[in-house]
Amino acid sequence: MKNMILVTGGEGRFAKILKSKNKKLNLYFANKKECNILSINSLNKIIKKIKPKIILHCAGLSRPMKIHEKNIIKSIDLNIIGTSNITKVCKKNNIKLIYFSTGYVYEGKKGNYYEHDPVKPFNNYGLSKLGGECAVRMYENSLVLRLTMTEKPFKYKKAYSNLLTNFMFHEEVVELLPLLINQKGIINVGGKSQSVYLFAKSHNTKIKKIKLNKKSKLPPRQTMNTLKLKKILSNKSN
Repeated sequence: MKNMILVTGGEGRFAKILKSKNKKLNLYFANKKECNILSINSLNKIIKKIKPKIILHCAGLSRPMKIHEKNIIKSIDLNIIGTSNITKVCKKNNIKLIYFSTGYVYEGKKGNYYEHDPVKPFNNYGLSKLGGECAVRMYENSLVLRLTMTEKPFKYKKAYSNLLTNFMFHEEVVELLPLLINQKGIINVGGKSQSVYLFAKSHNTKIKKIKLNKKSKLPPRQTMNTLKLKKILSNKSN
């Protein structure tokens, strides 16, 4: 019997793709009602019910990005306090914790960020995810995945030609997960370093090109160094 993995945020965007594409992992997708990350009692109940060996923590607040500026209480509750609660119950029950973080924890000005580089989020979303990371990283039996992933197909009609990133689709992350679950520490998880425009154009030739301007609050070089990820995948294939 494969180890049971509890997936928080079981009705979210990524979880829906994971549920439809997963072929290798023994997953239990928990909805908000049965797994309220703001309630220790709720977390204890679901853990007692399914007895997971691993928690894949996908629950949280992401888009729209503006909500993290307009409603910091909700951002703090779901991404920081909720993640702290997950960490506490994992520690109490000796459960492996895998946390879905983001490449937005890096400053985004120089690019090619390694896992050990200093972090300096450029917006409240990044700050909220870093807050969750701080709790997770206090727990040794954990793995932080700093992801740059997006929906397929690319949902926008225009894309930045001078904003560099490591976008990959949700489906690609699903394929990588079975190869990463036994790792610990921090791993940058993303695709080829390129502009958002080139990434989008490779899947939609009709995409239109736009450029960041001085008024934009987005930093231009958000790329992560994925050498650690590549080494792990290379070792798995040998």
